[in-house]
Amino acid sequence: MPRAAPPPIAVVIDRHDDVLHTHTALAAHHPSSGRVTLHPGPGTTSETGLAHDLLAALGKPPLLPGRFPAGRQPAWEAAAAWMTALPVTRLTVLRAHRLTARRAMRLLQLRALTGIHLTLVCHRPHLPATLHQALRTADYFVTADFEAALRHYYGTPIAEPPPADEPARPAIRWLTLPALDRLVSYDSPRPCADPCTPTPIVFRHRTPPAPLTPHTAQRVAHRLHGASAHPRLAAALATALFTGASLQQLATARPRDYDDAAATLALHNRARYTDGCAAYPVPPWGHVFLRAAACFARLISGEDTELLAAPGDRAHLLRLAETARLRPPQPPAARRRGPAGRVEWDWRERQEAKRYEAMLAVRARPSRG
Repeated sequence: MPRAAPPPIAVVIDRHDDVLHTHTALAAHHPSSGRVTLHPGPGTTSETGLAHDLLAALGKPPLLPGRFPAGRQPAWEAAAAWMTALPVTRLTVLRAHRLTARRAMRLLQLRALTGIHLTLVCHRPHLPATLHQALRTADYFVTADFEAALRHYYGTPIAEPPPADEPARPAIRWLTLPALDRLVSYDSPRPCADPCTPTPIVFRHRTPPAPLTPHTAQRVAHRLHGASAHPRLAAALATALFTGASLQQLATARPRDYDDAAATLALHNRARYTDGCAAYPVPPWGHVFLRAAACFARLISGEDTELLAAPGDRAHLLRLAETARLRPPQPPAARRRGPAGRVEWDWRERQEAKRYEAMLAVRARPSRG
């Protein structure tokens, strides 16, 4: 980070608050094409509120679950991580004449961090004093020409407006995924204290998770993108699907354990509860989540923090999975413990524990000889 040195900031002057400017900028919004148009919500001047608006523009629920240092929700760090990973190359901010100095500085910091092309649209005849003050140390230029503004909204050459995305539909049907069977396993591996360079995974003690079909991977990725703005939680759930690892083992990964160039992720398990420390191949659909998680972790804590969810995030991780309607295979109706409709995450673990207890009971019986 950043991906490249950011280009000069474009300040568009919409002298008469022409609806054409607003409609054109909004029509350019297409995150999957790298273009985001931010229309700040009225009635708020907080920095966090603007970050929430940005997360919503990226298609994310604005709130991040969990506790954070000093009670500050790292919404800007999450937005920067997603914009870097997706990647977003253009950000257009409408109603920029209403930005407070602190909000403007947040946007300038975001630009410096991500290398985005930032366009600020002022719906007034002149640049406001507050914005002028914020921009005095930045490289920027001002234009009132509509054709020039159009090039900044869309890029050069001006792209054809893409077809409108299909409206998001509620994820009504569950996706039952066997790779989630061990997510709440009772194993308890710990991260390696010393430098560790794991070798590629060889599944000796458990069956490797079946790769998702392209169609299922697309559905899973779409659901995860829309279910959480938290890069770590989304990446942890994605990782569970291609590793079959438990939450405790996922928590052993650090930012240095993800190698984007080699397309691998190392998980640690020196006590060898399962298959020891090993490097897992990351499927193409999983990279965006791990890139966002690695960026987010480095922004808020550095290299020595969890890359993915921590053990204390169990409730948040399971809630995310249920929000995205992703679950492991469920017990038959006759064996259910809870009410119908509630996901039973530890059914496989309970079955294995019962088999183990039965085996011990057989061994403990006195011989009749």
